[in-house]
Amino acid sequence: MKDQLALFAGDEDDAAVEPVVDARDLDLRAALPEHVRFGTCTWTFPGWRGIVYAGAPSEASLRESGLRAYARFPLFRTVSIDRAFYEPLSAETLDGYARGLSLDFRAMAKMWSEVVTYVPKHGPQAGKVNPNFLSAEVAAHVVAPYRGAFRPHTGPFTLEIPPIPDGALPARAFHGKLERFLERLPTDFRYAVELRNRAYFTPRYLAILRAHRVAHVFNFWTGMPELRVQLAAPGSITTDFVVSRLLLPPFTRYAEKKVEYAPFNRIARAETGMREDVLELVRQATEAGSLPVYVVVNNKAEGCAPLTVRALEEALVARLRRTEAG
Repeated sequence: MKDQLALFAGDEDDAAVEPVVDARDLDLRAALPEHVRFGTCTWTFPGWRGIVYAGAPSEASLRESGLRAYARFPLFRTVSIDRAFYEPLSAETLDGYARGLSLDFRAMAKMWSEVVTYVPKHGPQAGKVNPNFLSAEVAAHVVAPYRGAFRPHTGPFTLEIPPIPDGALPARAFHGKLERFLERLPTDFRYAVELRNRAYFTPRYLAILRAHRVAHVFNFWTGMPELRVQLAAPGSITTDFVVSRLLLPPFTRYAEKKVEYAPFNRIARAETGMREDVLELVRQATEAGSLPVYVVVNNKAEGCAPLTVRALEEALVARLRRTEAG
């Protein structure tokens, strides 16, 4: 993922990548509720040729100029900037990303791993407790460049907390650290917390998020409860926007799915329960006052993130039309 993004190249290179624009997708886009945004976790997969991208762009060209084409694909109104997890993005980089994006497009950047990782697996601090874990001071430096040209395109920051070894940080201690962290974050941005330890998903956790107007990320991920279980927890919609990340089926491994599903150009296995849960999430957000909803999909969820997005949008529009028909 580290090479997910690069500065946009010149106009000649930018013109090399174009989206597939199909009349059916345009009709589908027009039928979608304005408060619901779908997208993916990156845009650099050559396997999406003929699905998202016209022609046969290389991975290198997608890194250089793919975002503009991605943002013009009718079914995408958001994206997760996963590269930001591996290194903070500069104002120069973000200014480059902003060029060519419509004002309606929003991106959800991940928080830098240095802020959200408790015990790093790699590097000089591998196996040691990270002194910058949930450091609001470091996080403030990370988000500062987003106040530039990219500000109109900045959606909620995703604070993905990688799995913490059992017993290393009890829930009470984690919740205390999280609360102190959220109290000190810059308030001119929105944030969403994604857990990878189900033991931390408690009423106390949700209360902390609610007190600071931070969203819980409803994640479809191997070690977390099903989306419907998370949604059924009282008060799980903790603020005035909703975030869902569809990543990895239960009891599966990322590396295995990466090999099995490559080159990510087909639905290998439809996760029907996951899809139904997303529709329920949208329904509840809509009934709560048409809260903005961000749903981003990883290839490892079903095999091809753009095709999962299309299936979800088709199902959502079909459900809305049935409801309108009475």
